[in-house]
Amino acid sequence: MTDLSSGSDPIRRLAGAEDDSDPAETAEWLGALDGVIAHVGRERAQYLFERLAAHAQSLGVRPVRSRATPYANTIPAAQQPRYPGDLELEARLSAALRWNALAMVVRANRAYGELGGHIASYASAADLFEVGFNHFFRASAADGADGDLVYFQPHSSPGVYARAYLEGFLSEEHLRHYRREIAGPGLCSYPHPWLMPDFWQFPTGSMGIGPINSIYQARFMRYLQNRGLAHTEGRTVWGFFGDGEMDEPESMAALSLAVREQLDNLVFVINCNLQRLDGPVRSNGRIIDELEAQFAGAGWNVIKVVWGSDWDDLFERDRSGALLRAFAHTVDGQFQTFSANDGAYNRERFFGQNPELAALAASLGDDDIDRLRRGGHDVRKLHAAYAQALAHRGQPTVVLAKTMKGFGMGTSGQGRMTTHQQKKLDFDDLKAFRDRFRLPLSDDDVEQVKFYKPAEDSPEMQYLHARRAALGGYLPRRRRVASKGLTVPSLPSWGQFSLEANGREMSTTMALVRMLTALLKDGELGQRVVPIVADEARTFGMANMFRQVGIYSPLGQLYEPEDLGSMLYYREDTRGQILEEGISEAGAMSSWIAAATAYSVHDLPMLPFYVYYSMFGFQRIGDIIWAAADQRARGFLIGATSGKTTLGGEGLQHQDGTSHLSASTIPNCRAYDPAFAYELAAIVDEGMHEMVERQRDVFYYVTVTNENYAQPSAPDGDLSVLREGILKGLYPLASSGHAQVQLLGAGAILGEAIAAQQILKDDWAIDAAVWSVTSFTELQRDGIAVERQVRLGERGNVPYVTAALAGAAGPVIAATDYVRALPELIRAYVPHRYVTLGTDGFGRSDTRAALRAFFEVDRYAIVIAALRALADDGVIDGQVADDALRRYRAAAPVEAPPWER
Repeated sequence: MTDLSSGSDPIRRLAGAEDDSDPAETAEWLGALDGVIAHVGRERAQYLFERLAAHAQSLGVRPVRSRATPYANTIPAAQQPRYPGDLELEARLSAALRWNALAMVVRANRAYGELGGHIASYASAADLFEVGFNHFFRASAADGADGDLVYFQPHSSPGVYARAYLEGFLSEEHLRHYRREIAGPGLCSYPHPWLMPDFWQFPTGSMGIGPINSIYQARFMRYLQNRGLAHTEGRTVWGFFGDGEMDEPESMAALSLAVREQLDNLVFVINCNLQRLDGPVRSNGRIIDELEAQFAGAGWNVIKVVWGSDWDDLFERDRSGALLRAFAHTVDGQFQTFSANDGAYNRERFFGQNPELAALAASLGDDDIDRLRRGGHDVRKLHAAYAQALAHRGQPTVVLAKTMKGFGMGTSGQGRMTTHQQKKLDFDDLKAFRDRFRLPLSDDDVEQVKFYKPAEDSPEMQYLHARRAALGGYLPRRRRVASKGLTVPSLPSWGQFSLEANGREMSTTMALVRMLTALLKDGELGQRVVPIVADEARTFGMANMFRQVGIYSPLGQLYEPEDLGSMLYYREDTRGQILEEGISEAGAMSSWIAAATAYSVHDLPMLPFYVYYSMFGFQRIGDIIWAAADQRARGFLIGATSGKTTLGGEGLQHQDGTSHLSASTIPNCRAYDPAFAYELAAIVDEGMHEMVERQRDVFYYVTVTNENYAQPSAPDGDLSVLREGILKGLYPLASSGHAQVQLLGAGAILGEAIAAQQILKDDWAIDAAVWSVTSFTELQRDGIAVERQVRLGERGNVPYVTAALAGAAGPVIAATDYVRALPELIRAYVPHRYVTLGTDGFGRSDTRAALRAFFEVDRYAIVIAALRALADDGVIDGQVADDALRRYRAAAPVEAPPWER
């Protein structure tokens, strides 16, 4: 037999029991502490302990104690409050929920083996959820905005569906269509608000996004409270996550922010079933110890729920500490093996390690040992932990609850390496599950895996509805639209300068900041605008907003800023409006999501503008942006200093050539790349109307540049003529009237197309028309939609870009600051020879002119492409194109494309 308690004991070592030069003195110190606890209380002992530790450090005595406390419950049995619920009725309800969650997955995979689904995760988490549902999760009365927010562990979604079924929100037909959403009333695999807009609030299916989003959601609630926009006190953000999920960088990335902002409205519950998809989370260590050290080190309040009530008597009788010593030497891989085996095995392999343990288990039968539960399966232990978490002030709390993956699934599922992938159970396993949880199902019911719902007038159902009524209603439930939208101010009130630019030089980034500054002053909308930056406000020219609206800080400003004498000094304020997130794009995006979904979560439409280096958006945190789309976010993502050639000397990792391609894959993202301030104004104006006035579930991605150039005024001083083309993605800018070639320029490269038009005229006597492309993605979507309509029999429709270019003569040359794949999106709808130029390949550090020449998107490259296309069409002699190539690209290494150089 392997002795799991052999080797050095860290608890005894830290206590000095192995190398104590004066045991009598040690006993005096420990006895003094015991006396304080016995006669004055733990709070006084805690105070003295901290004072002594601080004094020791001041004298140069460095602490070596581990941040991991003994492997036991944080709340002793003696301090556990009375459980307020009916344990028997809750056990029956829990059994029904467990069965129906299991039945959904088993039935789906009997009929369609490809559908997948998960049984084991909810089997481990059921009690974690049910204690919350029965006693803690406050709902929003009448779908209001005053309840708790719950981020559910995604693999446990069948259990949440099972509860909604008993509550009457979902029908048996819904459960039969689990993971089949195309035909019939289906249920999506994981929490997806886009697919179930009346039910799920938060998408958590991508591991790590739930934790960081929930932290920033809790912070945003404090932001709304401090700014006087909403009453969020008393509301709690609950996050239920797996121990394996905590390996994701996003899961741990914002722990310190939660502490800095004293988010005691935030509770994490980590389901520590010790197992991820393929095996143990920490096979040769203990994940609970590791998480305790990480959370406590960050400053969280940590509550461990390790052992169930069945262990209380054992701990009470264990005077020598044998249990804690054994636990200290048992790694999670071995704990998993214990959970996968029966009482007889555990008697021999765990309690049989030494005489002390054997004596503790002597009075227990094998069945008694088999029923020794982990803390995460004991509602009394969990209730005590949740209650203490809610009562705690000044810190966020994490509850580390130890469970068994596949709890109750029998020897074929409980604690097995393969349990996560288990989709089916045989008849004997199903019967064993029924018997373990005392379900009133016949063998025939079990064989058919029938769903089980107690009668509506049964004590179980009456209890279920009464508990939810006491907590304000049912959840999760999602509000689709805010009860009241916002009125968008007229465009001239905030963007007149862009309509009458008169050739003034500015970048589109600066134009955006001027618009945003003006919007902040609007009487109604201004308070709802949320400027968000990731430590680049000065880069984007937003420093003027520091003084105008302030930077949000729950502590205000406790220091005198170095630049106080400046007009643009760094001003923090408890009512500040800017969310300055530091160097964390994931954090800034999480703040944006909280603001962009406030219309649903808080019944309060907000208008967030997250301004960032475009390279560090979709490429770095695309998964979080996708989650925002799933959550039906509404707001503006501003990709500043965008493109491959406008950022000049910054180089490869700062130059974005692909973000618009990424944006094109997200159905509810409207992506634009404007060149002029008036184009930008039209896009921002339409976006505001669409999102906060008409309340459509879309968000806008707009790229702006840092290149200063002359900004033209809008024709006739307004946008009545050009607005449709700007929003659809294409409009004519300049034409000689007899154009032989069409030049399409987008964003930063539109100026090069305009210059190319002049070169073609002056050097080659070729007339060219110039078109501004504000969105290749919108043009493509229109073309795809029309193609489908025609394919399905609706004749007469023509894609917008096809109709726009139909009357134009000659080849079409498109140039963009993004990779060629972007203009290639519309090739199928261009009715002429189509040539695309783009910035494929890695970026470089150099001047804008050098970069555009290198990537072959400058004015001369456009001229060469236009002349070559005209020669290929037989309009001009091929020698003209050859002459142009020698004239403009004599030194160019034409043998290698840019992406190979």
